Amino acid sequence: MIFTTVSKGSACEAPSNPECFRRTADESVYRCEWSMKNTTERDVTFHFYIQKVKVRIINTTWFKINEKQLLKNRPVNISVEAHIGNSSCTSTRRSVVLSHTVKYEAPKHISMSWLKNNLSLSWTASEEHPAAAEILLRRDAHRTESWEKKTTNTTSDTLKYHVLVVNLSKDSAYQVQIRHRPTKALNPLWSDWSPVVIVPAELEQKPEVTMTTTLLNGTRNVTLSWKRMPNAVMYSLSDTQSSKGCPCKKNRDPINMTETTYTTFVSYSAVNISVIGRNAAGSSPPAILQLPAVPAAELKICENTLLKEKLKKKTCLELYELQDGDLRPRSVSVTDIKDYVRYLYFEHRCHGSKPWTVKMCLVYQKEGVPLRKPQDFIAFSETHTSAHLSWKAIPSADQRGFLTHYSLCSVKVSSQDERKECHNISASVMKYRLGNLTPRAKYNVSLVGVTGVGEGPEATVTVNTLPEKPVNVWWSLCLLFLFFILTTMCTCILKRIKGKILPAVPTPVISDFNLDQPMSQDFLERKENVHKLTLLQLHPEGKDKERGDSRMSGGSSDECFSPGSNEEALRGSRGRKKTDMEQLDNEIEMLIYRNGLVFDVKRDSL
Repeated sequence: MIFTTVSKGSACEAPSNPECFRRTADESVYRCEWSMKNTTERDVTFHFYIQKVKVRIINTTWFKINEKQLLKNRPVNISVEAHIGNSSCTSTRRSVVLSHTVKYEAPKHISMSWLKNNLSLSWTASEEHPAAAEILLRRDAHRTESWEKKTTNTTSDTLKYHVLVVNLSKDSAYQVQIRHRPTKALNPLWSDWSPVVIVPAELEQKPEVTMTTTLLNGTRNVTLSWKRMPNAVMYSLSDTQSSKGCPCKKNRDPINMTETTYTTFVSYSAVNISVIGRNAAGSSPPAILQLPAVPAAELKICENTLLKEKLKKKTCLELYELQDGDLRPRSVSVTDIKDYVRYLYFEHRCHGSKPWTVKMCLVYQKEGVPLRKPQDFIAFSETHTSAHLSWKAIPSADQRGFLTHYSLCSVKVSSQDERKECHNISASVMKYRLGNLTPRAKYNVSLVGVTGVGEGPEATVTVNTLPEKPVNVWWSLCLLFLFFILTTMCTCILKRIKGKILPAVPTPVISDFNLDQPMSQDFLERKENVHKLTLLQLHPEGKDKERGDSRMSGGSSDECFSPGSNEEALRGSRGRKKTDMEQLDNEIEMLIYRNGLVFDVKRDSL
């Protein structure tokens, strides 16, 4: 029930109707409040009445009172009277049941996020059960527009009220106000409006980040820079080592900043750095920069006792489980390491919040023999004496230790007496040429991986060498025949050339005759047609010259070599005795005829 306001004096303006309520249904303290214009005057005094009983004289527009001083479970009349100087005025009297009246505080800690074109709003819950809510919205870019009101019921958990405002534009910023009231109270009152909050547009794109890395002695200097994002008011950075770049420190809280550049130091181990743009409506997708571990040209094997040694002070270690083809290994703790698993070991020290990697190597807690055989073991390009072999490495997860080498063995199948021949091959080699094989033979070839503990399963392949090719014999015969033909042809050509340049000297056909035999009349009467005869004689020293001189003195050369004299000389020579002939040392060397025939007469004693 409401009663009219009574004013005494023109200087007084009646206060608004008072309200007395609890903040929740479980509270025992009530708050009574009202409002009055022109309350800047310090001489205003308020008298509060319950059932016409003055319960409080105050100078403010509100006060609190314990439920023990009130009649809370039945209707009571409440009013407030204002006194300004000599004037006074009284508010309308209201009849209420105080225990039925609940009024929440204005919404606090409002958070927001975009779900496509729907706006999700959350704030601190006043009670466990849901509340009714009124929401005022308008675009921030159009602040002169009227407010749009939306009424809905919240969903709640133990800490938050949630509402979803649909059919908005996520690309626009909005002004929002919220008030709420209970749904379980018999006399619920609307709370005061929350302050106006700005809901920014959604951050749909991740930051465009560039990273530069400088490798130093034991550490890396990383500088990040990115473009300023529209609607972003803050940037959050974090990495998988720590917020300060030192893996030995346990503080891994993200860094929030408004600048667009950041410099940090990271160790040689792998690290992921993320940059996120933030505003009141949420976060952008993260820009993740993956910085792999510093590669080592030849990564060494750790000492067997390294994992058992106690670390020095201000030193920490990182272990990464290595997987085949994984450039970003998974980090593990020392207590979680397993036998037969390969780990990448890093040992760091921190100096002035900077990490320094002092050791990095590969380690097994315990080694074993390989679990699998070499993969895809094949033979190809077989010849009559060799074959090529290739294979793929055993996956590191199945090596169960450090491979020292591969053992390749071959044995000839045809005979049991054949000895097995084995070769040790480097663990980094994936191809091999097997030589010194027998033609047209069959070999069983096996390949195993070997660690410091022993050999693993073997991969096998059969090699069939080719027979010797008969085409090689035919080629030899052909080449020999060709050589014979060429030799014959060259000989013929050379003879023809010699015949033209140096003609051959023909040998005269002279029938054998005996000087002692008498010559027939026909032979004596036969005359030889000689156009020109030149007789050259070779004389010994002294005697020969005298004989030559005596002959030459007998007549001229023309007379001696006339046809008649020639016949007489021949006849006279036949009639001489042998004793006289043996004393002669003269030889007929050459007879030259006019037609160019030359007779080479060997020395013959007459």
